[in-house]
Amino acid sequence: MDTSRLLRTTGTVIAAAGLLLSGCTSDGSGGPKAVASSAGGTAPAAASTAVPAALRPYYEQKLSWRDCGVPGFQCATMKAPLDYAHPESGQDVDIAVARRQATGPGKRLGSLVVNPGGPGGSGIGYLQAYAGIGYPAAVRARYDMVSFDPRGVDRSSPVQCLTGPEMDKFTQVDQTPDNAAERAELVAAFKQFAAGCQSRSQRVLPHVSTVEAARDMDVLRAVLGDEKLAYVGASYGTFLGATYAELFPGRVGRLVLDGAMDPSRPALEMNRDQTGGFETALRSFIKDCAKQSDCPLGKGGPEAMTEQLKEFFRKADAQPVPSGDPDRPLGESLATTGVIAALYDESAWPQLREALTAAMNGDGSGLLSLADSYYEREADGKYANLMFANAAVNCLDQPPAFAGPDAVDAAVPSFQKASPVFGAGLAWASLNCAYWPVKATGEARALTAKGAPPIVVVGTVRDPATPYKWAQALAQQLDSGVLLTYDGDGHTAYGRGSACIDTAINQYLLAGTPPKDGKKCT
Repeated sequence: MDTSRLLRTTGTVIAAAGLLLSGCTSDGSGGPKAVASSAGGTAPAAASTAVPAALRPYYEQKLSWRDCGVPGFQCATMKAPLDYAHPESGQDVDIAVARRQATGPGKRLGSLVVNPGGPGGSGIGYLQAYAGIGYPAAVRARYDMVSFDPRGVDRSSPVQCLTGPEMDKFTQVDQTPDNAAERAELVAAFKQFAAGCQSRSQRVLPHVSTVEAARDMDVLRAVLGDEKLAYVGASYGTFLGATYAELFPGRVGRLVLDGAMDPSRPALEMNRDQTGGFETALRSFIKDCAKQSDCPLGKGGPEAMTEQLKEFFRKADAQPVPSGDPDRPLGESLATTGVIAALYDESAWPQLREALTAAMNGDGSGLLSLADSYYEREADGKYANLMFANAAVNCLDQPPAFAGPDAVDAAVPSFQKASPVFGAGLAWASLNCAYWPVKATGEARALTAKGAPPIVVVGTVRDPATPYKWAQALAQQLDSGVLLTYDGDGHTAYGRGSACIDTAINQYLLAGTPPKDGKKCT
């Protein structure tokens, strides 16, 4: 698992997507200066209000809505240029879009576009399973709830890399190599993954950056008939939203960026920050576990309990635990992924206690199930393309965290300082982009969105995947950023039980009144 940047929301693992699996960030535009290279550009400039002639057919297209097969929802396919630098080439990508129309009562406010994170999370899946039916009724009454699968994701010209059996093997490779042979095996696995993406997705691979996804989002805004974009982005979706605002500040409506990323952090720093975030979440879990009668980590205090978990991982590394699937015993890599998956949302802590108890007693099926939810593996052995799209976007959006294994070796101590439990594995997981077949087109940079109206940035104090300091940084970078803080656990804050957070965001979405900058909720 590469935690380099798969930022998930609690809508898909146990809800949407989850860690910066390989690196994550974003940008977008429609003006002639928006992109400096064919792949999307390094430093997007604000787009002009006029749509270039070559892009007008895309901006003026009419969507043909049809039944989705899910009651209450409609679907359509939007065309976007494969390469925004050469829209006249005639090469397109298909962007899958879905909506649930405003239910009323009250005056319709337009469309509210939502994104669940990832990168690689399916917006359509998120809309149909959660946002379109679970957002506050007052919001759904006045907005058409809309989402899309970003280019390269699921239904939108998806990136493909490995077969199901190949992916099964990839997820089991030891990510804490103890010797030269294990190190070589891990490097070979990353190279095979990258080669698979190149051979199966060569056409789209250079064109799935966050910049391009943000530009697609502006086309979507136009074809939906909205003058301004109203948007709620979670996790990686905050980077997508901030990128949109940087490119189109004059087209920004009401933007909520929940579980925010800091676009100015280079990949290495971002991955290390996130490693520390999972350590913080683990400590919260351990503190709670000590109070429960079914805690499998004992009652000897935080350090002793942490050592119990580390010892379990060491044993799983030496002798994988039977899982019920003879081809996929629970080794250290899958066990670690299962634990991390449950740390995204404190509501999963009881499930994690149960799964750990079983695994420590010789039944790894529960932790394997958690790992499968993280990787979006189906019971038939097929994988959604989440992990493929995640790597493809992350490896385009920033240069790799590490150039090779020697650089990882040098950084492991700092990762272990950030997390004694997860540090080594997450350091090695950050190596994947080193072997990517397409050169990165983006770079870490602050986004200011000068001229945009107030943008609400939400941070959770003990967020495992997007550390709170990232929200503080993004709110400060944005000229009109407004910081809203949730003093709680879990990944993201909106719709997760805080009436204070929900009321503040609802007021902003419905009346356009942002919370006071610095407002804190519990």
